[in-house]
Amino acid sequence: MRRHRGITLADVATTTGISESTLSRLESGQRRATLELLLPLARIYDVPLDELVGAPRTGDPRIHLRPIRKFGMTFVPLSRRPGGVQAFKMLIPATPEPLEPEPKTHDGFEWLYVLNGRLRLVLDDLDLTLPPGEAAEFDTSSPHWLGSADGGAVELVVLFDPQGVRAHVQEPHRPVTPG
Repeated sequence: MRRHRGITLADVATTTGISESTLSRLESGQRRATLELLLPLARIYDVPLDELVGAPRTGDPRIHLRPIRKFGMTFVPLSRRPGGVQAFKMLIPATPEPLEPEPKTHDGFEWLYVLNGRLRLVLDDLDLTLPPGEAAEFDTSSPHWLGSADGGAVELVVLFDPQGVRAHVQEPHRPVTPG
């Protein structure tokens, strides 16, 4: 958390009164955290103590989304289950000039649904434009790239499975009517 916020050990030590060596040992797991150490750290990082120590969630049903910014895009996690299928809302910002696709590969399988905007999906030799309401799924070991088709912002929902399991929708059971 400290590194992610760009704060040095010296800054934290000065603000909290905890020595740099104690902070370093806490971060590396060589020292057990006590309440006297955790309270000033929770204050400086402006997070609840439960979040700082990774306490299990309580009965609060609210979802506290923490956006992740990567590759010039914003990913908002919609699921918290480690491993298995992960759900994200993905936001691709508007760009004044079209971006040149840089296809990448990685393990897994991806399913996406365009909510707003026009998505450009480059997949192997295909160059597709998906308007709102369209969906796609693909093996992420194939070279792929996602961006705006027209320079406008794009909003989509993405399901990603790092183990490569395809998303599937089951047909609802329809009763047979005599006729």
